[in-house]
Amino acid sequence: MLNTLDNANNVDRNPQGIVYKKAVGIYTVRADGRTMICALANRLRKQITDPTTDPVAVGDRVRFSVTDDGSSFITEILPRKNKLSRPALDGARRMRTKPPEQIIVANIDQVVIVMPAANPAPHWELLDRYLATAEAADLPAVICLTKIDLMKEDVLSKETEVYRKIGYPVILTSAVGDLGIDQVTAALKDRISVLWGKSGVGKTTLLNAIQPGLGLRVNEVNAHNSEGRHTTSSMEMFDLAFGGSVIDTPGQRKFKLWEDDIADFAQLLPEMRPFIGQCRFGVNCSHVREPGCAIRQAVEAGQIANRRYNSYLGLREYFGS
Repeated sequence: MLNTLDNANNVDRNPQGIVYKKAVGIYTVRADGRTMICALANRLRKQITDPTTDPVAVGDRVRFSVTDDGSSFITEILPRKNKLSRPALDGARRMRTKPPEQIIVANIDQVVIVMPAANPAPHWELLDRYLATAEAADLPAVICLTKIDLMKEDVLSKETEVYRKIGYPVILTSAVGDLGIDQVTAALKDRISVLWGKSGVGKTTLLNAIQPGLGLRVNEVNAHNSEGRHTTSSMEMFDLAFGGSVIDTPGQRKFKLWEDDIADFAQLLPEMRPFIGQCRFGVNCSHVREPGCAIRQAVEAGQIANRRYNSYLGLREYFGS
């Protein structure tokens, strides 16, 4: 772990705080009702071996020091209870070795995936990738569909029931009549939530409905980030008036799992887990062509949705490549 550093001029020794905001090399830390603008201490900065990575993430609990001249420095990153990570690799760059880890956010309570029900049409396979990423990080996920007034109710009910049966909370929202806003508020209350979704899915409208002006504040931060790049130069945690905080994650058009020890991508689909290892091929079954595969039999029996099985095949290709 990156940690500690000496500072002979410390005024306040070993105070702790939470990183609420970061830009390039500058971090806003809140501690005991005060806000500190911090830089990285020298020893932390010297441990950065790749310029595309940042050792500090929004949500990190850190120790910092304050010098006699009032300057503040992060000296230690405390152990994280969880994190969302990705390889620190720009889409135009090629590396023969595994790229370093870029931590997007840390110490969060849930991932809230925001997708439109229409205009544009929902991308269910992308939703399944988001969910798989949350599963890999062992993070609870909530599905929030926007613009539901633009989609036929019977079609939407059929699709969302797939996720509800698995156990994922699904919230249906619309700016027309503030439909579902109370449910979103309840889901966010007193939790640190990461919002995940591409631009144009209705996040700004949703955030403004939850708390007037919040969506505009989030967009101001996102405007500093280059869309589609793997290096997020700015990020901020926003407090909710009713309790809790939200963090938006721009630049998620393409992403890869950081975890490279996933032996079977079926582990990332909760409804498939009970069937792993339950056929004669055991844990070596790929669930693709093996005769008698327990997962494929569950698909044929309607215990696993065929669309989710197709997403599993897509995960193997997308994340496994």
